[in-house]
Amino acid sequence: MMHRLAIFASGAGSNARKIIEYFQDHPRIEVGAVVTNNPHAGVVRHAEEFGVPMLFIDKKSFYRNHTVPKMLLDRGIDWIILAGFLWLIPTDLIEAFPDHILNIHPALLPKYGGKGMYGMHVHQAVKDAGESETGITIHFVNARYDEGRMFFQARCDVAEDDNPEEIARKVHALEYQYFAPMIEKAIREQEFQPEG
Repeated sequence: MMHRLAIFASGAGSNARKIIEYFQDHPRIEVGAVVTNNPHAGVVRHAEEFGVPMLFIDKKSFYRNHTVPKMLLDRGIDWIILAGFLWLIPTDLIEAFPDHILNIHPALLPKYGGKGMYGMHVHQAVKDAGESETGITIHFVNARYDEGRMFFQARCDVAEDDNPEEIARKVHALEYQYFAPMIEKAIREQEFQPEG
């Protein structure tokens, strides 16, 4: 069975690019679409470069009329990957893809999660709290920000003199190293779980 991913991204798309590259010649997993709410996002350029179809969504279609799950299922998508996508995922999408939506968060959840905690907001909070370590959390998505079942974490040290930009650099390195392989691992593990 060929698995088809839809990557949801709102911004520059550096994680999306790494995922597209990782699965480019994979025998059983491919990126079937990139979905964005921002037609000017950097991720659009990455998708175009690799010939991945783009799907543009607005808040009305995303939250009110149930078109997004159908749009994805019609394209054979069976996994959703959130790579810097800032909207809360609606219930109809979660129900259409149960345990098949993964997100990456740039901190060690449950710390520094929730609405408004993304990107540099997270790294600034880590710095302000005087943390000695931070990292990434890859988790399944439920109806609340950053509260779904954890799948994987990786850690890095935070030096006393690290500024938020340096913390971001260290966290990005972990994202690039682990996100795509952990997507592959999650898919493989789901395949071997008995139905029901």
